[in-house]
Amino acid sequence: MRVEVVAVGTELLLGQIADTNGQWLGEQLAASGIDSHFHQVVGDNHERIVQAFEIALSRSDAVIVCGGLGPTQDDITRDAIAEVAQRPLELQQDILERIEKMFSARGRSMSANNRLQAMVPRGATVIEQTRGTAPGLICPVGDKVIYAVPGVPYEMTDMFERAILSDLRGRMAHTQHAVIRSRVLRTWGTSESALAEAVGPRFEAHEHSETGLTVAFLASGIEGIKVRLTAKAVDEAAASALLDQEEIEVRKLISAAFGDIIFGVDDQTMEFAIASLLAQRSLTMAVAESVTGGLIASRLVNVSGASQWFRGGVVSYASDVKYDVLGIDEGPVVSEQAARQMATGVATLLKADVGLSVTGVAGPDPQDEQPVGTVFVGVAIKGREAFASSLHLPGDRPRIRQYSAISALDALRRALQS
Repeated sequence: MRVEVVAVGTELLLGQIADTNGQWLGEQLAASGIDSHFHQVVGDNHERIVQAFEIALSRSDAVIVCGGLGPTQDDITRDAIAEVAQRPLELQQDILERIEKMFSARGRSMSANNRLQAMVPRGATVIEQTRGTAPGLICPVGDKVIYAVPGVPYEMTDMFERAILSDLRGRMAHTQHAVIRSRVLRTWGTSESALAEAVGPRFEAHEHSETGLTVAFLASGIEGIKVRLTAKAVDEAAASALLDQEEIEVRKLISAAFGDIIFGVDDQTMEFAIASLLAQRSLTMAVAESVTGGLIASRLVNVSGASQWFRGGVVSYASDVKYDVLGIDEGPVVSEQAARQMATGVATLLKADVGLSVTGVAGPDPQDEQPVGTVFVGVAIKGREAFASSLHLPGDRPRIRQYSAISALDALRRALQS
């Protein structure tokens, strides 16, 4: 099964917005073991959209189209799909009523233009809208299929996860006498090239044999590097067995080269890893943030049930807050000593078993004679001596702050595991 992504929107071609939908879909397809050899971006022009769909269908089994399902004159994805599929557009009264109810619930009147969103190619299946007014479409084209979803990312991701992925898997089951399953190992603390070099022996072994396994790398910015293991086998059990054994071998190679840099599997985030470790040890934690300004606390409360182990945090951005609230010694606030005392201070203040702190320089100017990108992380765990470590992070101000947050959580993860 080969799937192609087509992003519709002149604003994408002009560089006014980035095609984050294509990036996300590519990652999800890869993680599901579905091949995606081509991605296209096309502007809001009927002829060129039709041409893009025809090219995609000529070389792929399924096409996922993002964008062009709105109510305005430049939203012409439906018309292009109808032409390619050679199916007339028909008004779906139930969809129209659903859109009208959405507007009514918001105390607004529906514009006549919104009727366009209820036009559906004959024979197509509608993906009901739950987060916006535009429904999605599943439109067969011979033995192939076009999926159409809104360009708004949170609407697109909902429809993909709720309807498209399961439909794709169903089609794969009918066309292939095998299952494809993937597993993703999530790492933090090294580069993609270094990781690829370490895992190279497994990559080469699969490339020159028919093991049914492949290894690939997904650079995920502030979420680290992901190592995707994909297995193709006769059934679920065989695929799982292949992945289990491959995970053991890949973990050995990564551990030998870098130590404990794998923090999660599949959707397990760094904060999920922290939550699991704290729960296992019946510990509570608190955070003292300077350079990150609340980013760490925000990540932690993303985990369901965080109130059971997360006591709270102090955003001690001003130096006097560090002195007066957290009780650190007066002096440079970007230092190992300050980070260590901040971790101890917040644990004491909020009556937590574990204190985590971060202080540093995000730029654009140096501070306390420390260059931009210098960050200190402090960890205080009940019954142990508090410690701090230094980091030198690249990038601009937003990136340094994000790197600081996940790096601090990773430092805590390693400390809890030791």
